Amino acid sequence: MEILQIPSLRSPVMVLAFTGWNDAAEAATGALSHLLGCWTDPEFDVVPELIAEFDTEDFYDFQVNRPTIVVDESSVRSLTWPATQVFGLRTPTLDHDFVVVRGVEPSMKWKTFTAEILDLADDLEVEMVITIGSMLADTPHTRPITVSGSGAHPDIAKRLGVEISKYEGPTGILGVIQDGCVRRGLDAISLWAGVPHYASNSPSPKAILALVNALEDFLEVSIPQGDLPEESIFWENEVTDLAKEDSDVAEYVKALEESKDASDLPEATGESIARELERFLRRQTGD
Repeated sequence: MEILQIPSLRSPVMVLAFTGWNDAAEAATGALSHLLGCWTDPEFDVVPELIAEFDTEDFYDFQVNRPTIVVDESSVRSLTWPATQVFGLRTPTLDHDFVVVRGVEPSMKWKTFTAEILDLADDLEVEMVITIGSMLADTPHTRPITVSGSGAHPDIAKRLGVEISKYEGPTGILGVIQDGCVRRGLDAISLWAGVPHYASNSPSPKAILALVNALEDFLEVSIPQGDLPEESIFWENEVTDLAKEDSDVAEYVKALEESKDASDLPEATGESIARELERFLRRQTGD
């Protein structure tokens, strides 16, 4: 890792997402891209600062994650290599700043990769780590995207008010980072969005918005939404139109809707309404 600077950040929270196995419909990395760009409006005047970059030769198999060629308007070709970058994001309207880690899931040396990230987190005096992921799920596109929050250790989950992770099976780099945080005694949670598997075309603005809202709710802050609400409606309408073209898909979506409505009815009358109200009030007060 090449460290370019160690900025002075206020009680920073590190947020991480990676393309690949952990990033269905590019929702996780899309949420971080939104986070990096949503405060650049002149009203906020917040510019991300590049803190560090990982050496691509050390962590990537270029036959798995190939470099890409881009041709600009002048017909000049440039080569972009898969990489992971770390940004500092100063948010003076909030009580803390962000350290944003966004990149491609590494192909090798996961232990070294994780250790370097968490060493940098120590140097930046990060107070909490939040990993962001998205996965394919049996859920209808016409209903709110469900985001689950969990902690890698029962003590952390209880203290931070999230579920205890009971997942068993293969994991991605996010699971390794969560384990590394537990071993270092660093508070860490994971937020995962469930993306409709029949509508996994990338990107999914509705899933991105759901993850942004979940991050808001957990941190009790207000994050500018930009065009995400309008893009989410357009995406949902587009998927609905495509589903109508196939009667089998339309019937399947209807069955998912009925199942989702039945399981979510108790929450819809209480906790979810309270979250929406709290989010609305935070935006009105400019918290």
